[in-house]
Amino acid sequence: MPPNDLRPPASIEAMRRAVWIGQVAGSELAIARRRLAERMAVVDAPDARSAGAIFEAAVEAAGLPAGTAPTLVLLATDRPGRWKLDDTICLGRRWPLAPIVSLLTSLGDGRRRSGPPLAGVEDVVWHDLPGRLEHWLGEFDAGRPGPLGLPATARREERLLEGGFTRPVRSDGGLAVSLVAAREGDLEPLADLLRLAGRRVVGRSCGRPRLDEPAPVLVWDVVSLDGDALDWLRMLIANRPGLAVVLLESFPRGDSTEAALRAGARAVLGRPVSLESLAGTLAWLDAAPMRPAFALGRRSEAR
Repeated sequence: MPPNDLRPPASIEAMRRAVWIGQVAGSELAIARRRLAERMAVVDAPDARSAGAIFEAAVEAAGLPAGTAPTLVLLATDRPGRWKLDDTICLGRRWPLAPIVSLLTSLGDGRRRSGPPLAGVEDVVWHDLPGRLEHWLGEFDAGRPGPLGLPATARREERLLEGGFTRPVRSDGGLAVSLVAAREGDLEPLADLLRLAGRRVVGRSCGRPRLDEPAPVLVWDVVSLDGDALDWLRMLIANRPGLAVVLLESFPRGDSTEAALRAGARAVLGRPVSLESLAGTLAWLDAAPMRPAFALGRRSEAR
């Protein structure tokens, strides 16, 4: 009997593998790539046609069962038109059940607004990947198909709500959340999203957060991460070192996200924020409230 047959079955988490197709060009894809690698092993491939052979070699080297499929396939889309329909057809034939995601940078995000997406491929903006990934993995672990298991035409926010996405507030209260928005009209919609994610909103205000925010988590709709906002964030963290700050910015860039994480934010999400991304981010904070910055934009000093 081959030695591999005597090994105990690998856990689901240990078997997780993502295929990253394309280059890691710029800080935005680098942040997303590091965050992905924190949650599962990542196999890099330069293009769609070589991805199958490269992934098979990685599966064999890891001692996983033959025929193991990727948990997730990501197309690193650093510019519009980087990938064609032929690429997705090639990947779909190789792994019919593996979800395929097009990971968009700030430049590539324009295609989502100005042209049709690749058929059957979910478009995910780079700064949404951490939160959405956390939610996807939670659905996988619970044995549910999750949003990526739905047809592409059904992946809409209202369909997620109808499909039982909403969670009641936990009996132990969960993480209490303070909410601050630059505009008063944004407070109620954000509070609704937090309630749908099963969170208690214990305070809401407009403008800047208080320096003595009482809740352990702050969702701050900052709109734009300018110098004044970063200065206030530094004072806030200096006054409340344990506070987990989730920032919402209209158009996050790699450099602004890096600056916010260095200033003490735990996550930076785009606005308008999706329920999936926000709920996944808060679930990540639930699991490890003192874990280092979410998107791994802060480089370890030990390295």
